[in-house]
Order: sequence, then structure tokens, then C-alpha cells
Amino acid sequence: MATVMDYAVKRPIGQRINFRLLTILVIFSFLVGWPVYMLVRAQITHGIQKNGNRFDVDLKKMGYFDFDENHSSIDNVPPEDRKLDGKEVALEGFIAPTDVSGDTINHFELVYNVAKCCYGGPPKVQERVFAFIPNGNTIGYTTDAIRVIGKLHVVLSRDKETGKILKVFTLEVNRVEPL
Repeated sequence: MATVMDYAVKRPIGQRINFRLLTILVIFSFLVGWPVYMLVRAQITHGIQKNGNRFDVDLKKMGYFDFDENHSSIDNVPPEDRKLDGKEVALEGFIAPTDVSGDTINHFELVYNVAKCCYGGPPKVQERVFAFIPNGNTIGYTTDAIRVIGKLHVVLSRDKETGKILKVFTLEVNRVEPL
């Protein structure tokens, strides 16, 4: 007489795997696999993706490096970021209010997280992109997330009296899009 174990061993694999099991495996693979894929991709590409003639850049990843505002040089900026100098980039983030006094602005600081700037202290100099809109143009001030497209400049700007670095990244804005 055959036991339950004998029956399970002799059963073809197609009869042991059912639709529910496959569904659970697919969902689990997606839930675990997608975040792992995104992390690995960000590490390999340094948060920079070529998109036609421009580069889509992860603003948080771009500013995530050690930098001393008093003693660093351009060599302390990662080479991946320095290579973006003069290139058209797209950055997503929030306008950090600086000297906003109306509904329109012609310059602003772009940060990846406004809450960090207000509750955890100001962002470090390398975590901000100083954006300006050329030719006297302006955009409407918003507290919503935006995508800013323009020419990135990676140049250290220092205070003439103290020598402290005030800017690492500046952006000549061509277009602003809501997210």
C-alpha cells in the first residue's frame, strides 16, 4: 500500500506547483526584487541616468559625500558629479525658501527634502543646488515637488573674507515642471 510520501514523490512537478504558489512567488519577488534592483542601479550609475541629450540626476545621491566647507577643494567633489559640469541635467526636489518675497522668483535653492532643511538644520552646501533663471525671467513659487532642467555648473564659490565655500553646484534653469 502506497503512503502519502510515496504519492508526493511520484507526482510530476506540474501537479505540485499551482497558480497560488506562482502568484505568491511573483509578488514576493517583485516586493523584494524591485527595491534591491533600484539600490544596485543607483550604486552602479551613481544616481545618473542618460536621457537623450540630458542627464537625469538623483539630487540626494549627488550631494551625498563628505565635504568640509572650510578646507575642501574641487577634488573633494566626486568625479561623477564633476563630469556633469556644463551638461544639461534634470533634478527633482523642492524649492528651499531663501529670500522669497512674492509669488514669483528668479533664483532659489533646490534641495531633495524641504523637511530636512527646516527641522534637521540647514542642508550642507553640497546638498543644495543654487538655481537661477537667466534673462530676467521668473517662475511661480511653489511648495510642491518640481523637476528643474538646465545647465549644471560644478564650481566652488568662496566667501572673499572667510574663504568658506558657499556654493558647489549652480544651475542655469531652462525649464521647471511640476511633479
